[in-house]
Amino acid sequence: SVLSSGINAEYGGETDRNSMSRPFGVAILMAGVDESGESVLLHMDPSGTYLKYGAKAIGAGSEGAQATLEEQYHKSMTLDEGIKLCLTVLKQVMEEKMSSTNIEVGVCRKNQEDAGKFHLMKKEPIDELIKTL
Repeated sequence: SVLSSGINAEYGGETDRNSMSRPFGVAILMAGVDESGESVLLHMDPSGTYLKYGAKAIGAGSEGAQATLEEQYHKSMTLDEGIKLCLTVLKQVMEEKMSSTNIEVGVCRKNQEDAGKFHLMKKEPIDELIKTL
């Protein structure tokens, strides 16, 4: 396959093929609404283990970001407060200036007409929120 050819070219040739059973892993954040109508945020690590969180950071800079989320996040936050907290944390760990051209904000609401439906915010409201940070 193309992927295995790319892995072989990058990380070794035919002789190394048997020694690399799983060279890459992926961590995923999944948001949604469960059967009871409650918001759910799940983190799945590269081993396939998943845990439920109120707020979770993954990727580069996640240790500091997670510490800030644990200190400042609470279940009674409004959606706007939660988005501002996430943007504040993201701003702290990003190397370049944050704008709507290099970030996206996704929202999955539990108490609206399309409960559980995921949508991305438009660029203009994101830029307005960034200005308030």
